[in-house]
Amino acid sequence: MRRILKRHEVVADEWRHLGEDAADTDALIVPLADMRKDPAVWQARRGRLGVRLAPAESVESLADLLPLLSLVVVEFPNVGDGRGFSYGRLLRDRLHFKGELRAVGQGVKQDKIFLLARCGFESFELPPEENADEALRALKRYDVVYQPAEPIDGIRRQRFFVAESR
Repeated sequence: MRRILKRHEVVADEWRHLGEDAADTDALIVPLADMRKDPAVWQARRGRLGVRLAPAESVESLADLLPLLSLVVVEFPNVGDGRGFSYGRLLRDRLHFKGELRAVGQGVKQDKIFLLARCGFESFELPPEENADEALRALKRYDVVYQPAEPIDGIRRQRFFVAESR
C-alpha cells in the first residue's frame, strides 16, 4: 500500500488508481481524460471519486466536475514544472474547491512541500527516492511567512492570535 504525507503525518493511502483492484465502494482516482469519455459511469459509482490532472490539462475544465469530486490529484512531472502550483491556487481561490488536493510525481520533493502547502495542497505522494519523514520535517521547517496564501494552522495562530495574548 502506498504511503503518503497528509495533514502533517505519514499515512497509508486509502485511494486506488484506475486499473488497480477496487470495489465500487472504494475511493478511486481516475485520469481526467478517462472521466471525460463517459462521465455517467463515474457519476454512478458509490465510492468517493477523485480525478488526476495532467500538466497539459486545463484546471478550469474541472469546474463542472468539482461537485462530484472528493480529491483532485495534480501531477508534477519534474522539479522544473511549476504549473501545479498555479493549479492549486486556482482550484482553491477561483474554483472554491474544498476537497483534498494532492501533489504527485517526480517533481514533488521535500524542499517544495512547504510551498505546495502554501498553495493549497494538503497531501503529497512522494517519489520513491524521497524520504517521507524528512519531507514531514521540511513541511514543519518554517513557522513565519510574509505573503498571504493558504493558511497553515501554526502560522495562522502566530499571525493572528499572538497580539491577543499580550
